Amino acid sequence: MTEPFRIIDTGVREGRANIAFDPALIELRQQDLVPDTIRFMRFPPTALIGRHQDLSREINLDYCAEDGIGTVRRVTGGGAIYLDEGQLGWELVFHKASLGIPNLADIAAAICNSAAMGLRELGVSAKFRPRNDIEVDGRKISGTGGFFDGDILIYQGTVLVDMNPAQMVRALNIPAAKVAKHDLDTAEQRVVTLKELLGADLPDIKTIQDALIVGFTKGLGIAAVPGEISAAEEALAERFFDEEIGTQEFLHEIDNPGSKDKLLEGSHTGPGGTINAYVKLEGPTHGLLQRVLITGDFFATPPRVVFDLEAALLGTRLDDVEATIKQFFAEADIEMLSVEADDFVAAINDALAKREGV
Repeated sequence: MTEPFRIIDTGVREGRANIAFDPALIELRQQDLVPDTIRFMRFPPTALIGRHQDLSREINLDYCAEDGIGTVRRVTGGGAIYLDEGQLGWELVFHKASLGIPNLADIAAAICNSAAMGLRELGVSAKFRPRNDIEVDGRKISGTGGFFDGDILIYQGTVLVDMNPAQMVRALNIPAAKVAKHDLDTAEQRVVTLKELLGADLPDIKTIQDALIVGFTKGLGIAAVPGEISAAEEALAERFFDEEIGTQEFLHEIDNPGSKDKLLEGSHTGPGGTINAYVKLEGPTHGLLQRVLITGDFFATPPRVVFDLEAALLGTRLDDVEATIKQFFAEADIEMLSVEADDFVAAINDALAKREGV
């Protein structure tokens, strides 16, 4: 049996500082300086986007600035979310050998089913809904996602304990199509909180944490014991905050790319999420890819693989785009949680279909 997971609670922290703790924990776990860990966290009002998302498309920046809502880019993929003190964040950071499950999709399902098991300890009928949601009667109570960084996996989720759904809708630019997909009239109807489900019987945060730990330990077959946050973690998190995650440059790394230069825009939505492709052509007949930018709410493992794919496509002949993408995925050490090579091909082809007159 593996060593017990350490349980830590980093409390309520400013959004970017909260996210900066993640790469610190990952790096120190890679060096065996900290054990496998279950971490709990909470945020002040914060709008978070996924690693590859377009900032202005996903967040109402004016409203967030006016209302004091923090804006943060995560190190994980997935879609935009709104968090505040009424929601509980959780994550597992561990060596892939610790669970004995060989691939990311199966690990994700095991963790989500375990989290749902923990929520059922509280008296709600939570169930895992692939690809990455936990629902109660078709309404989302937890979203999840994660990725491998070498042999270390970070897998994260939230529990909607109590929140103002109208505030969420104003802070995020939620596409009408995403709401319609779930046969709901408004985005507020898509989510449900423990407070709505349990009313006066709503437990405190510590009880919710304990229930999740029961789910993780039973569902994953692990042991977990309370532990301490190390000084090394805090110092490294501060460095990541100062050098990258806390900066405006990192937040705005992808921000309204279609407004720059003359880019062709394409999109493809499949079971694993939406991929947006921004393409600039070059050459006398515009037959070469000068630049490709890929955004979206998908999960890729590791996240940097998307930037590697963009680099691999530079200078590619249009006739060779599909073959280049498929060769890239065949040769790279990649484990995709939600999308495949064909999804990227479809998004770029959708952009290229608009090249008349370029």
